[in-house]
Amino acid sequence: MASTFTGGCDCGAIRYECTEEPIMSGHCQCRDCQHFSGAGHLSLMMVPKAALTVTGEPKFYDKRADSGNVAHRGFCPNCGSPVIGRNSGMPDALFLFAGSLDDPGRFKPSVVVYTDRGHAWDHLDPTLTSFARMPPLRP
Repeated sequence: MASTFTGGCDCGAIRYECTEEPIMSGHCQCRDCQHFSGAGHLSLMMVPKAALTVTGEPKFYDKRADSGNVAHRGFCPNCGSPVIGRNSGMPDALFLFAGSLDDPGRFKPSVVVYTDRGHAWDHLDPTLTSFARMPPLRP
């Protein structure tokens, strides 16, 4: 894969460019991600903060996660597209939502978290490494 990749919201008001490969890619089935995505899970990639350039101003919704950290979920205030996330426990990393990629085929998930909150109708690849809850993370 090429190192640089791009994405943004549906209306184009928010754009990003990342110059490094993701640290990790996966699906989260927690209820907060289900609410945010409007689906059974949220597909995301963790990237180094220093490698990401964002143009436009996402609006953030903040919520305390199970870990006690605050999850900041960013979306376009114009079209509502989920685009970017932050977590207070990982200040050097950002999260990009797979649906916001210009080339969604770049998304290569390797893990599923919060499978204990998944739904039978939300079929994910059974060969992915899975965790009932959130394992310890290191950016």
